[in-house]
Amino acid sequence: MKTTPFLTLLAALLAVSNPLHAQDLGEPLGDGGVVEDISIAGEDQVSEEGGAEDDGPLRGTVTDESDWEDLGIAIPAFATDRDRPTPANADGTQALGQEIARVITANLRNNGLFKPTGPDSLPSPTFPQITAPAYSNWNGRGAEMLVHGYVRARGDDRLVVGCYLYDVALQDELIREGWVVRPADWRRAAHKCSDLIYARLTGEDPFFDSRIAYIAETGPKDNRVKRLAVMDSDGANHRFLTLGSATALTPRYSPDYSKILYLSYVDGNPRIYVYDIGSGQQTLVTENTSPTIAPRWSPDGQHILYSMAVAGNTDIYRVPVSGGRSTRLTDTPGIDIGGSYSPDGSRIVFESDRSGTQQCYVMDADGTNQRRITFFGGRCATPEWSPRGDQIAFTRIAGDFNVAVMTPSGSNLRVLTDGWQDEAPTWAPNGRIIQFFRTTRNAGRSSLWQVDLTGRNERRLPTPVDASDPAWGPIRP
Repeated sequence: MKTTPFLTLLAALLAVSNPLHAQDLGEPLGDGGVVEDISIAGEDQVSEEGGAEDDGPLRGTVTDESDWEDLGIAIPAFATDRDRPTPANADGTQALGQEIARVITANLRNNGLFKPTGPDSLPSPTFPQITAPAYSNWNGRGAEMLVHGYVRARGDDRLVVGCYLYDVALQDELIREGWVVRPADWRRAAHKCSDLIYARLTGEDPFFDSRIAYIAETGPKDNRVKRLAVMDSDGANHRFLTLGSATALTPRYSPDYSKILYLSYVDGNPRIYVYDIGSGQQTLVTENTSPTIAPRWSPDGQHILYSMAVAGNTDIYRVPVSGGRSTRLTDTPGIDIGGSYSPDGSRIVFESDRSGTQQCYVMDADGTNQRRITFFGGRCATPEWSPRGDQIAFTRIAGDFNVAVMTPSGSNLRVLTDGWQDEAPTWAPNGRIIQFFRTTRNAGRSSLWQVDLTGRNERRLPTPVDASDPAWGPIRP
């Protein structure tokens, strides 16, 4: 028998008491449980011939999704000036160029908008052709857009990766950018290139160069070990951040990506921690003797929402990120859980059973003007406001658990998934893709999935162990 995420989480916690400018993307701080800090450490300038700087919106920018899907995008292997050994690939920079093109192809294909053709079925351009494409060859292949790029090994072992987007019909360079990366970070350059292409063709904010935090689960069902883990948006570069000696729950990236917020139970006491990605320091925000649930950031990163059960009543509280006194925002009989701010910070969506059934409510940021917004058949749980502000994703419980979206007023309900138990949606930084975790019937195994707003493009993300409670972070700096 299934239980709702609302009650499952509460029960679990109660039991636990022109020149091309190449940006320098930095390098990992290392292993040992430290979250990598890959911030922009400066800017290297690398001169390349050909092409103009970005001169405004793309002529003929595609605005209809069906046109996006029909757009022929060719992504051949990235070229190299000279095939050289690199720690990023034992076979050298030429092989690495093939891998980068494969990552870009997968990114554009998996988001559900494009049907690109990747390097494994295309001829490889020469290095001079990167800035002077053989347009007639690509016209003959039905390509409307062409992605060219290069990989160059520098004397300091770092790599320069350049990315160019061309309109084949117009024989025109649309945009280009470059990045300097440590060998271990070559995938970031691939994600940056994907973001560049996606934003230029759609006019939307990108999301590929982002990370996902989640809870990695191992062990028997009645004694699960829950560790904090992170990975890239496509499931690569996976890392465990905690050892599992203390239960970790509900991670969330800060709005500026600099920190991770999570809940930890040590010796039966719930503690809310903020982990600083840059310094590796961990700060205790609040420690309670009562069960504490679901901490969430405010959009300005200055406050944290959480729910706490006191004397049989669960309410939503707000506390400064630096700690100190908490302010109670709800005060009604029953269970009020969650709390996801609107992007402008003016409102909060949450779940409550005050009406007798589990439903979603909205209130002003100071706790006033509380009002129910869901009146459809079934129940509403784990609501999360879109970064765009126009929709709220939530778990709809009507027999099965499914991920659904609605407007902030509770109208225009659309169910996006049809699994047995799909729950805990989290938005991509651009508000177009939703990630959630799916539990399989009988086996009880959980895994991370993504779906776009059409509901047509589902895919599972690879994780080394069972996974739950994902949290999509912002675009990385």
